[in-house]
Amino acid sequence: MPETSYHLHLPEAPTSCVVFASPHSGRDYPQSFLSTTILDAHGIRTSEDAYVDRLFDCAPQFGAALLCANAPRAYVDLNRAADELDPALIEGLRRGGHNPRVASGLGVVPRVVANGRAIYRGKLTRVEADSRITRIWQPYHDRLQELLSEARSRFGQAILIDCHSMPHEALDGTHRSGGRRPEIVIGDRFGASARPEIVERVEAAFAAAGFVVARNAPFAGAYTTQHYGRPARKQHAVQVEIDRAIYMDEARITPRPDFEAVRDQLRGVVAELAALGGEDTRQLAAE
Repeated sequence: MPETSYHLHLPEAPTSCVVFASPHSGRDYPQSFLSTTILDAHGIRTSEDAYVDRLFDCAPQFGAALLCANAPRAYVDLNRAADELDPALIEGLRRGGHNPRVASGLGVVPRVVANGRAIYRGKLTRVEADSRITRIWQPYHDRLQELLSEARSRFGQAILIDCHSMPHEALDGTHRSGGRRPEIVIGDRFGASARPEIVERVEAAFAAAGFVVARNAPFAGAYTTQHYGRPARKQHAVQVEIDRAIYMDEARITPRPDFEAVRDQLRGVVAELAALGGEDTRQLAAE
């Protein structure tokens, strides 16, 4: 079992209603887990949003909290609902209604990693699945909601920026011929998870930093965006997907030589997003 569910990085003084979160960058792979998988130490990492936590680790310097997963996505997926259990992996489960994520092996306890490669040779017990949810999933989401509730109480609203990375190939065929390939995909559940002016300012911050930005295609946001995005309650959630190819060698899962340059480029974006939840927060919340 990973030692902790998450790492929380807080600012010395909270000055922003924005909370940054990285649910898929966890990389604590205990030997007890590695001994149960049929994948090698490299293969088990292929669905990890590697180094995303490092890309956004400056958030506390701008008055915003940063919550990062410790447990790896292959162990338990924090961007899934606790009841997205896979009967093809977990013993004793009845098949329920069709859930595309679960059917593809990407439930809360994943059955596969990238490219549909199986993690295990057989099934897991329900006790094991429940243990992962209780000890890893639940503490992470409890803390995330606490951070958002604290932000709402202090600033009048809360904005969650849920940070992810996407395989370069995920964007194949999604951009117009001759146009620049998107590097960032902003997801707001097609307008359901955040107020339009907030999403527009998130998009503008990335574009001003020189990134090519798309919205909701091919990623509109999964459980976290859907669950926490409650604009009517002044709680907004925006998912951010970064093309892995711009900052890391996907095949080797190592940072590119220009990783720090991309990190510096994102630093300006983080500053802009944190400012979105700063001085003008109460005015936005009151509108």
